[in-house]
Amino acid sequence: MLNVDKLHAFYGNSHVLHGVSFQVGPGEIVTLLGRNGSGRSTTAKAIMGLVAGRGSIEWKGQPIQGKQPFEIARLGIGYVPENRDIFPRLTVHQNLLLGQKGSGQGSRWGFDDVYTMFPRLKERQHTEAGVLSGGEQQMLTLCRTLMGDPELVIIDEPTEGLAPRLVEQVGETLLALKSRGLSVLLIEQKLHIAMAIADRALVMGHGAIVFQGTPDGLRADPDARREWLEV
Repeated sequence: MLNVDKLHAFYGNSHVLHGVSFQVGPGEIVTLLGRNGSGRSTTAKAIMGLVAGRGSIEWKGQPIQGKQPFEIARLGIGYVPENRDIFPRLTVHQNLLLGQKGSGQGSRWGFDDVYTMFPRLKERQHTEAGVLSGGEQQMLTLCRTLMGDPELVIIDEPTEGLAPRLVEQVGETLLALKSRGLSVLLIEQKLHIAMAIADRALVMGHGAIVFQGTPDGLRADPDARREWLEV
């Protein structure tokens, strides 16, 4: 579905990504691991057209390099940013409504679906999003993305700042998305949750992919973990 090949990206004169290549297949969870500053978030932003880059990015065989973010989203790629970007003065329900693709008819995700997945959001659907807890805001951001009916969801650090119980809930939710046929590109630092749910693991270092393989393969490679992941 998603094919990234020899992707380079820049912030001004700073060369951040150095020939990043990987794929995400249908119904697959791929986790992108690495330390802060390794280029993981820049990779997500480059895919979504939020950072200029050069190289090849294809979605279902169609080049998307150079398209606007809203055009990429309409093609079926959803993005859950690290900073969540909710609308704090709008209610939970209004935030979800803004994420809805067109009339919502024919979509695999509607209000009933997301409220069933996250009953807490249903309880707080008339509450302003700005007063939600961090975990509730993370749920809201993910559900708003789902309302756009994506086929692939790129999720940047969904467990950042969450209590252990909520971290486990995020993992369960991502597996539930996979069971409904969605693909997930998960950018994560919490190794245990990423390795528990991912089909494949990518490790980034200094703006390049330094490891590609299965979670079991990464577990069996202490040199890679020590060099690129452990503090």
